[in-house]
Amino acid sequence: MNELQQLVPAWLNLPEVAQALDLPITRVHSLITERALVSVRIGERNIRSVPEEFLVDGAILDSLKGTVVVLADSGYGDEDIIRWLYTEDESLPGRPIDALREGRKTEIRRRAQAAAW
Repeated sequence: MNELQQLVPAWLNLPEVAQALDLPITRVHSLITERALVSVRIGERNIRSVPEEFLVDGAILDSLKGTVVVLADSGYGDEDIIRWLYTEDESLPGRPIDALREGRKTEIRRRAQAAAW
């Protein structure tokens, strides 16, 4: 897990996510259950956290949920999904999360589907 913590530049714990989205914490838990967000336990205190880049201007990154669902349906666990999104891909170039933030959803979903096989 330590490697994952280092791969992602910034994390938000779930109360911070709730504050950033202006939602009750129970809704944040629902968003995780619905696969709109992905969380993992990090740090010495093992606190559920979400990569900060999953949020944009007080909202969840538009293209995140569909990409997460494609990867999850292919058997990727939450740690694997975050690792995939944050691992540099020379053919992109860059990281899939950056491409999603740039609006290149179709390309990333196609790659997510290909990664599943």
